[in-house]
Amino acid sequence: MKEVQIIIKEQISNLQTIIRMSRYEEKATYQNHYLGLLWQFLNPIIQIAIYYLVFGLGLNGGRSISGIPFILWMLPGITTWFFMQSTILKSSNSIYKQVGLVSKMKFPVSILPSISITSNLISYFWMTVFVVLLLVVGGVFPSLYWLQYAYYLFSMIVFLFAFGLFNATISTLIRDYHVMLQSTIRLFLYISGAIWNFDTKNLPEGLVKILKLNPIYYLIDGFRDTFLSREWFWNKGTYGLIFWCITLIFLIIGSHIHLKFRAKFVDYI
Repeated sequence: MKEVQIIIKEQISNLQTIIRMSRYEEKATYQNHYLGLLWQFLNPIIQIAIYYLVFGLGLNGGRSISGIPFILWMLPGITTWFFMQSTILKSSNSIYKQVGLVSKMKFPVSILPSISITSNLISYFWMTVFVVLLLVVGGVFPSLYWLQYAYYLFSMIVFLFAFGLFNATISTLIRDYHVMLQSTIRLFLYISGAIWNFDTKNLPEGLVKILKLNPIYYLIDGFRDTFLSREWFWNKGTYGLIFWCITLIFLIIGSHIHLKFRAKFVDYI
């Protein structure tokens, strides 16, 4: 746990650097595009439209889920998925991509995954505003359940950091890991509940329970519980405990291997 404390202290003491570099990274990504930062919103909207046409109107036949139109049911989950997918891939490559630059500067390499998370948060918040507006237009109004958005947002950021630190370290040491992660993360779209409701697919009960152990599913379903006013997070105590145990495991292992190998990152690259 001492290694975890070191990593967390590095994030807190370099918070201003994280925010400053995340803004620069965000602008640099779209500086050569005519529409610039507008693509942060256009790209997810286009993908949402495609998934709705294929899975909502196509495979699902436009049917509602638990009385909620499919598009309104899908929105909280698919926007969370887009943010998590992008952040996982960016943070996993953050050290390898920037370690040459960072080795010449005076801040710890461990903040690079945090920079990737923070740079994606701005577009995620705007997409959340877009989702809220569509929900209200569709007849889904705010309730007390929406207060737990803060809990799931905090949980998501902690998980993404723990998973990102682990992935970024392994990806720097073993480049094949990043390629494997890119391929594997596509599968998680279908097994994380972003576009499928497992409870209505006549899947074996045992398989459904296994799929629900996925920490990404926990977050996606949690945001649906929040915006669709379905359930409080403390009513999912077992799944919540499993989620935090998995997150803690990634954080402990990620912190250990990061501190063990980070002095040699340049050599591996």
